[in-house]
Amino acid sequence: MSEANNDLNENGREQTFFSHLIELRICLLHSLYSVLVLFCLLFYFSNDLYNAIATPLLEKLPTGSSMIATEVASPFLAPFKLTLFTAIFLAMPYLLYQIWSFIAPGLYKNEKRFTLPLLITSVILFYAGTAFAFFVVFPLLFAFFTAVAPEGVTVMTDINHYLNFILKLFFAFGISFEIPVATFLLIWSGFITVKELKAKRPYVIISAFVMGMLLTPPDVISQILLAVPILILFELGLVLSNRFIRQDDTQEEKMPVEDG
Repeated sequence: MSEANNDLNENGREQTFFSHLIELRICLLHSLYSVLVLFCLLFYFSNDLYNAIATPLLEKLPTGSSMIATEVASPFLAPFKLTLFTAIFLAMPYLLYQIWSFIAPGLYKNEKRFTLPLLITSVILFYAGTAFAFFVVFPLLFAFFTAVAPEGVTVMTDINHYLNFILKLFFAFGISFEIPVATFLLIWSGFITVKELKAKRPYVIISAFVMGMLLTPPDVISQILLAVPILILFELGLVLSNRFIRQDDTQEEKMPVEDG
């Protein structure tokens, strides 16, 4: 019996529990340090970051209109908040790497084969979702909002309200673009099969438009712009699952591999 097993038998579960806590603490500290370093590097450019993120709205505002600050601290707090979220956004690959380094020792070899690619794919899809929101959804959305403003009403958006609005949309589109990963995991875990998901496609279509209604502003354009990518990504998840997962092996994949 190995030394590690002897320590486990002599000291009981407490040793293993605290060793996991120490590993978790190290991962959390590394994650926190990475966000703080990025925040410090970006803070000098906080106003530039806000100007860049406000471009989709500024380009659609009528001539003579501008963004405003209705609270005393907004000119400082809004760029500060955006810089913090930007630091977390940029640190996401490293944060997920820390998650991977913590959970990887407890995974079987066949589980590791899928987990790391899924983490990488999750990051790419989340970035793709936010990019889609910024470059496609925002210009169409703000053009619509400014065009339907009643005559005599000057569109002058508060900088803090605008930031909260776009962060919510970034999060909504980033999470929605994780649909292929969620679909793959559901099938891989054996919870459902590709055939069963295909049979439930009408319910998925309805759910996509309900999600678009709940996660976006109350207009048809943004609802469609979220629902359609969800449906496309759902179909992509089915294709990938059908390609990489053998349905008769889903249960076997979860069984531990015995040594010897």
